[in-house]
Amino acid sequence: MEDLVNAVNGVIWSPALIYLCLGVGLYLSVRTRFLQLRHFREMLRLMFNTESTASGVSSFQALAMTLAGRVGTGNIAGVATAITFGGPGAIFWMWMVAFLGASSAFVESTLGQVYKEKIDGQYRGGPAFYIEKGLGLKWYAWLFAITTIIATGVLLPGVQANSIAASLNTAFGIAPTVTAAVLAIILGFIIFGGVKRIALFAGAVVPFMALGYIIVACVIIALNIEQLPGVMALVLKSAFGMEAGFGAILGLAIQWGVKRGVYSNEAGQGTGPHASSAAAVSHPAKQGLVQAFSVYIDTLFVCSATAFMLLITGQYNVQGPEGQAMYTGIAGVAAGPGYVQIAMESIMPGFGSIFVALALFFFAFTTIVAYYYIAETNIAYINRKIQLPWLSFVLKIALMAATVYGTVKTADLAWGLGDIGVGLMAWLNIIAIVLMQKPALACLRDYEVQKARGLDPVFHPEALGIVNAAYWEGRRAEDNLAAELAAQAGKAAEEGELAPRKR
Repeated sequence: MEDLVNAVNGVIWSPALIYLCLGVGLYLSVRTRFLQLRHFREMLRLMFNTESTASGVSSFQALAMTLAGRVGTGNIAGVATAITFGGPGAIFWMWMVAFLGASSAFVESTLGQVYKEKIDGQYRGGPAFYIEKGLGLKWYAWLFAITTIIATGVLLPGVQANSIAASLNTAFGIAPTVTAAVLAIILGFIIFGGVKRIALFAGAVVPFMALGYIIVACVIIALNIEQLPGVMALVLKSAFGMEAGFGAILGLAIQWGVKRGVYSNEAGQGTGPHASSAAAVSHPAKQGLVQAFSVYIDTLFVCSATAFMLLITGQYNVQGPEGQAMYTGIAGVAAGPGYVQIAMESIMPGFGSIFVALALFFFAFTTIVAYYYIAETNIAYINRKIQLPWLSFVLKIALMAATVYGTVKTADLAWGLGDIGVGLMAWLNIIAIVLMQKPALACLRDYEVQKARGLDPVFHPEALGIVNAAYWEGRRAEDNLAAELAAQAGKAAEEGELAPRKR
């Protein structure tokens, strides 16, 4: 099984996908005039919008739901595997994917908002919606929807669950079978509660877990601050093959940095637009900017915190292309959360391993919950045309089963299946956003123009030549009707006041 999975990954994660991820990120950064730098303050301002409606969640809740998917085992175990197979230089390429990917995240999340729909009283959107409406390719949209349901409902949950089991076993000696049973029970309670419960859960847990982890990591870095310049030099030299010890794996540094960067921050992968489409905003670019910032939080903050802890303490291993040891800091420990637990335990004895286990539990569990929401949204897309209400129930059972399966299986198999899911979604979505960049760029220009005039930007698709934006067109009609009714009511009230004078 593992040999087959590795063979499939060798095709999906060929150099073509690596170059596509970096190239498209650079291209869209240029097209948006590096919005990730120009609008940094605006991202921060928009991020804390807490207004929501009965149909949609707030920008902050949508951000939390997205971060629930982005901030997961990739931020801990993923960083460890990137360093193991790509050397310290892989971290630099993870940073590059995050910086350039912020523009990709903006484009895909803005498109998700432009082409979203209201289904059963809830906002729904994502690549399947904007591929159908923007490109007019229904077969491509269905292909993405089916691929995403399989990827997020079956292939990806096992990676998160496996890391939870490994960390809890290391910290507390809890058997993976016990972890599997507990995860299934808690997961069932959350996912059977609907999108509102998911949003409330993510909004409460994600900021707490991410901030707590970053603070503890910063304390460790501060205690060893004299080593930080050397660590930065090691990362930069290794990233360009200038470090003698790791010069032979330059290609692997790029490959693993991009692979784990995309897995961690999901920029361009197509997962982010699902949650961002649920936000109730007045202009699509607002949520696009918020989602661009979420990439920074994931990789530049959380992943960097993990990387610095490992490199400062020296608690990591590096393997060559043939599996030969190039650096051994932890003998006999497989690449994964164990690296981070040992690194933190070496600085904070009696606390570090337990803290990482708890942090990883929240990181990974909220990611599994986010995967369910993404898969459910694509089922909602399919059910628009073919009414199969039982699909949602099947998804719940399948996701819980995949979580249990991944908990008790080997880490290599879990990561391999997860990489297949990420790679397939990335191929399909990145091609789509390149073909559909114009509406997103038009939204960005419109937003900037309205902001320059001192307005709170409001989206009118017809003014930008954007068609098939059914939700926004319907909202415009509702606003016009409400304004007309208000005018009529005002006129009637005025006539009522004047009537006695005429008599």
